[in-house]
Amino acid sequence: MNNRELLELTRKISNSYFNREFKHEIKFNSRLRTTGGRYFFSNHNIDINPRMLTECDMDTLIGVIKHELCHYHLHINGYGHQHRDKDFKILLKKVGGLRYAPTLKASYKNIYVCQNCGKKYYRQRKINTSKYVCSHCHGKLKLIE
Repeated sequence: MNNRELLELTRKISNSYFNREFKHEIKFNSRLRTTGGRYFFSNHNIDINPRMLTECDMDTLIGVIKHELCHYHLHINGYGHQHRDKDFKILLKKVGGLRYAPTLKASYKNIYVCQNCGKKYYRQRKINTSKYVCSHCHGKLKLIE
């Protein structure tokens, strides 16, 4: 799915669930790491985490789009659009959007194991094993992956 197909899907969801048009831009943003999507109040655009499509199913992606569209339509119409607002909670429940994005698997490149106690350490970057030791038993660490 590319950004154009995402825009068409979003317009379809907006028309069928909200009975309103989505007139702004939506795109995939690979810089999003911890959220499913983000709505910008300044320009009304929406960014979606591409991992919602690659690591989750289509229903999850649609749920995230509905969530962001709740922010969008409530903000455009002058209602409470934040997560804590009653208007937001009611609309989100009505359209069946996701309250939270599912937890995504972390991608660790390096796994270290203590040679004494066997405790595993997951790291994005390599560490200096002559400088760092196990936090439990102070044993030596060994890179296994």
